[in-house]
Amino acid sequence: MKIVYMGTPEFAVQALVNIIEAGHEVAAVITQPDKPQGRSKKLVFPPVKAKAIEYDIPVYQPEKVRNEETLNILKDIMPDVIVVAAYGQILPESILNLPKFGCINIHASLLPMYRGAAPIEWSIIDGQKETGVTTMYMEKGLDTGDMIDKITVPIEDDDTGETLTNKLSKAGAELIIVTLNKLIDGTITREKQDDSKSCYAKMLSKELGLVDFTKSAEELERLIRGLIPWPCAYTYIDGKSVKLYKAEVFDNNDKPGKPGEIIEVTKKFFSIACGEKALRIRSLQPEGKKQMDTASYLNGNKLEVGMMVGKGE
Repeated sequence: MKIVYMGTPEFAVQALVNIIEAGHEVAAVITQPDKPQGRSKKLVFPPVKAKAIEYDIPVYQPEKVRNEETLNILKDIMPDVIVVAAYGQILPESILNLPKFGCINIHASLLPMYRGAAPIEWSIIDGQKETGVTTMYMEKGLDTGDMIDKITVPIEDDDTGETLTNKLSKAGAELIIVTLNKLIDGTITREKQDDSKSCYAKMLSKELGLVDFTKSAEELERLIRGLIPWPCAYTYIDGKSVKLYKAEVFDNNDKPGKPGEIIEVTKKFFSIACGEKALRIRSLQPEGKKQMDTASYLNGNKLEVGMMVGKGE
């Protein structure tokens, strides 16, 4: 099939590779513009662009996909199907209706659950035991189109947003080949979504990462894992911002404390009381420094039982 592929982050790379290696003609890749990164503000290619260049595939990076130029490019190509994976912009109906077989999205949840921008992270934060990938026909609504195929992926107790993204990327890359094969041989089926079972996975923000220690330790441990690698959960210790990367939940009946209070300090970790139970901090990143284990942090920072953690403390 002649395919136009639309995707941007690392999640979308493996599906592109699988489509190419399955023998399909990827006539073009459309991705987001290069973005400045780090202190140098050097422009960096989106991961999908970098992979497309390896395969000598033409790449287009419109600021806004809703323009005549992009539509004209697609009309010139006239793809059989457009495959979309975490592209990052909403497609207009003029594009959705263009290909012979429509636009098919690789969505990182078991629809109709977790429609929206951040389904992977919210599945961890909400404590789900499994998630997966759904291939679906795209339509005007947000992730509301008919479902085609699904694959289920269990969520492990130590999964982070990063590790689960990698798992779902591989699962989605396998699933899209199954879907494309069905498209070719005419065996594809469409299943309507039950809107009553849907929930919205809102976009992540830095503000979401500010830890509220009045919540339970279980909730906060999931928040810490779900927000890796971005935006990361964080708090303030002695007035300085500290990102939290790994924590363990434990029952602190023998070490009671107010939410946000440090209730124990050892050479390898320190513990913070929460609304229910407590968190033992194992890995963190102080402001302006690299991620480190808590033992290394404690070598240069004196913490004491009774100290309060959080903004304004």
